[in-house]
Order: sequence, then structure tokens, then C-alpha cells
Amino acid sequence: MSETLQGRRVAILAADGVERVELEQPREALERAGAQTEVLSIHDGEIQARENDLDAEGTFTVDGLVADASVTHYDALLLPGGTVNPDHLRVDPDAVSFVREVVESGKPVAAICHGPWTLIEAGVVEGRTLTSFPSIRTDLRNAGADVVDQDVVVDGNLITSRSPDDLPVFCDTIVTQFASNSTQEEVMS
Repeated sequence: MSETLQGRRVAILAADGVERVELEQPREALERAGAQTEVLSIHDGEIQARENDLDAEGTFTVDGLVADASVTHYDALLLPGGTVNPDHLRVDPDAVSFVREVVESGKPVAAICHGPWTLIEAGVVEGRTLTSFPSIRTDLRNAGADVVDQDVVVDGNLITSRSPDDLPVFCDTIVTQFASNSTQEEVMS
């Protein structure tokens, strides 16, 4: 195990409908680098995972409620996608507030696929360069983001990626960015 993220705590905010690989693979990469991860959600117990939004793909145990979470307790935030997951999160005031507070704190926030929907609702994408799954790019533009079609985009403390196809580069990038807390804009392809 690498020690790159030793001592770092990463919140993973997810709800029912989360795309399994978009939570599982980044979480494994972060933990291999030494981070401690915690799944936060809008309800306790377990959240239902999906594969390609349609097929049930098991569950993840919830470690804590986002309503009870403190931004000061975490060093970074991961927002996995799946269509249903961020749709649940973006209508939950506690989830939206938590995301806004993490972004405004300057801590790194990584979102993949449909994950940026919650960033839109939190009002933190205007003037930022982001990528996402193609179907929400108009939503990002309408919220004031500059949208590009790249594997991974790093703009300040926001790291975004398009889809599960980009998970290898996304995972490598979030480990690096979470370790450095970089605030330089970088676009990777």
C-alpha cells in the first residue's frame, strides 16, 4: 500500500442508484494510497448500487448521514455518478449544503459521470471548466460552466470525469490531486 494519502479522510457522498464501479474503483484507489474513506448518504443502513443505471448490483454500507457530517472532518470529497444517485442528492438540502461547503473550503472535490449534477445544485460550477457524462453537459453550460470533452479535467479544487471508461485516469488523478490539494487548472486527455 502506498502512503500517499496516509492520514487523509475522504467522504464519499452517495445515495440509492449509485453506479457501483464509480464508487468502488475510486474508493479502492484511495484506500490503496492510504486514505480512510467513509460513505455518507441521505439515509442510514445501505444504499442500492446499479450497473449501467438499470441492473441491481448489490449494496454499500452507509458509514454516516450527510446531515450529521462536518466538512472539517474530511480532507476531500468524492461524488460518484449513476443517474439516480445524484438525482436523489441534488434534492436533499443537507447533501447540497455539504457539497457547497466542501467546495467553498477549497478542499478537493471529484465528480464522475452524473456526479456534477450535485455541483450544479450547490451553485459552484459557474466559471469553472468541467467535464461530465454527455447527457448533463447542457445542464452544466446552463449553470455557467465551461464544458469540455476530456477524460479528466482539473480546475482548481474540482476534478471531473466523463464515465466509467475513464476510471483508470480518474482514479490516478484523484489520488494525485487529493494528495497535493492542487489549485492549478489542468486539462488531461
